[in-house]
Amino acid sequence: MSNYPNLAKMGIHHPEEISKFAVYTVGNTDILQITYDRKKGSLLAESRRYKFPQVKHTVMVDGGTDKAQSLFESTQAFRDALHELEQLQLAREQGKGKKAALVEEIRQLEEEIACRIEYIRELAEKL
Repeated sequence: MSNYPNLAKMGIHHPEEISKFAVYTVGNTDILQITYDRKKGSLLAESRRYKFPQVKHTVMVDGGTDKAQSLFESTQAFRDALHELEQLQLAREQGKGKKAALVEEIRQLEEEIACRIEYIRELAEKL
């Protein structure tokens, strides 16, 4: 079971390969463009566009004159996919923060070990 079921419904089975995404609207269509980080020599597309037609709603503007106005709204599928992409991006950013913390811990440990080795060498030379 995928952690990203809406992306899986769109045919995205490896969300870890997504490098970035963009959202824009043309006419009454929401467009989600996803760019992938593919390995060299891959025959798969570097980016794909997914189109989501907006839903038309008619809303009463003035009850006395029965005037109505048409509004267009993004579909639930589009909003769900966008939410999953944002979750994926947030998880990736948090992972980078953890990686940076681990690298810093390793650097500090290397400094401590270098100082300790120098101290032991000085003790050995005094003997």
